[in-house]
Amino acid sequence: MNTLKTISPKKIVVFASGSGTNAENIIRNFQNSEVARVVAVFSNKPSAKVLARAHNLKIKSLCFDRESFYKSNEVLNILKDINPDLIVLAGFLWLFPSKILKAFPGKVINLHPALLPNFGGAGMYGERVHNAVIDEKHQETGITIHYVNENYDEGQTIFQTSIPVSPNDTPKSLAEKIHELEYLHFPEVIKNLLENKAID
Repeated sequence: MNTLKTISPKKIVVFASGSGTNAENIIRNFQNSEVARVVAVFSNKPSAKVLARAHNLKIKSLCFDRESFYKSNEVLNILKDINPDLIVLAGFLWLFPSKILKAFPGKVINLHPALLPNFGGAGMYGERVHNAVIDEKHQETGITIHYVNENYDEGQTIFQTSIPVSPNDTPKSLAEKIHELEYLHFPEVIKNLLENKAID
């Protein structure tokens, strides 16, 4: 008699430092998915709204400090216990430590709100990026999803998509357009990675 093997959904851990709108979008996209589920949200800021979003969506959360992230192995060991299939940085502002990258090779990805290698690096996040795009009069911008390495925004690109910058755009209007791209594409790229599909 043949028995069907039950395949458990793959596990996603999200790291975020701020409001957590992308984190919430990812959680909701995978809530009823057979492919994967968000099992935990990690944040380095006790006041980050992402922690409240995780609580409201009944997702376990952890807030940590620099000591437990960089100096001790506390965060690393918790991640090893969870054994996630993918670690997703969604507005996470600290540089990821090499010891975690080595423990989860090819399993840490980040979303950046510009077309890397433009407007990347330390201190380039959120409205700072959109201000720079407008100040330098770039005619297009977009999002980049990339693997994480030991330097800010320098890991291999997985996916990019662009939109035109209009002469009337402000940092706020550009941010709204970029958020729409993020909400549309980030969960799909995550799903394709976990299913080992080609990403167009």
